[in-house]
Parts: sequence; structure tokens; C-alpha cells
Amino acid sequence: MNNFDWTRFARKIAVKASMEQLYNAWTKSSEIEKWFLSKADFKDEDGAVLHADSSVKKGCSYAWNWYLYDVTEHGHITDSNGIDFLQFTFAGNCLVDIHLSVQDDYTTVELTQKNIPTDDDSKKGIRLGCDRGWSFYLVNLKSVYEGGLDLRNKNAALKGMLNN
Repeated sequence: MNNFDWTRFARKIAVKASMEQLYNAWTKSSEIEKWFLSKADFKDEDGAVLHADSSVKKGCSYAWNWYLYDVTEHGHITDSNGIDFLQFTFAGNCLVDIHLSVQDDYTTVELTQKNIPTDDDSKKGIRLGCDRGWSFYLVNLKSVYEGGLDLRNKNAALKGMLNN
């Protein structure tokens, strides 16, 4: 474990959907709620809530909620180009980069989470926990956009499952 990088990780998945669809999947609350969140509120730089079909831009903020968890994640959009790149804060001061690229008939989604603190709680909760979470949600993104099946568990009696 001496060479294990506790400060960052990356995950990549190919999805048979257009780059525009997948960019919207990250930047519009109406789309991100289909595969990732139970509720997404995006606000512009002035604090006004964006319409569910409006895309976020650099300077926007967010409040995110998941099914079965009574927590709200707050963060900011630190960069976006409207096409194939988005960056936002997550899990405190970590940064998440989303890069999209086209390969054959697929759009590749590459997620990198970085700036992870190296205290023991962050190693467990952020480095290992977020890696596990993002891995599932990227598979769910693929499932929703390729076939329409949402794999998330929304049953409160079934907490602690792989899919929540």
C-alpha cells in the first residue's frame, strides 16, 4: 500500500449516447436526477434557482440529495465549457473532473476525483467511499441512457445495498 494514491482516483465508462446527452446528464437537474440524485438544485451566481432544464455554468452552486440518505451535499461548479468538460467541488474541497470524448459509437465518460485529504477518515470515507459510489453511479448512468433502467435502490427497508 506504500504506492497507493490516496489523493485521487479515476473511473471511465463508455456509454452509447451522444456527447450532448451525457453533458446534459451532469449539468441539468432534470437529467442528473434520472441516474444519480433524488433531488438536485442548481443556483446561478446570484443565488437564483435554475430551471430544471437549464445547464449549469462556471460559478453556479448546487445542493444535492440522494435516495435513502438524509444528507445534502453542497458545492460549486468551478469550470464548464458547455461541451465536454465539467469540474465541481465535492466532499468538501475535493474536485471532480468530468471529461467526455467520442470513441466509435460511444461517448466515454472519465471521472477524476482529486485533492482528497490523507487523514484516515478521508481515506476511508472519501477515497474508498466515493470511489465505490462513483463506480456504481457511472454504471447506472450507462444503464439509464442506454436502456432506461434505473438501478438505484429507493426502498428504505433495504439500506446498505450495493445500489444505494
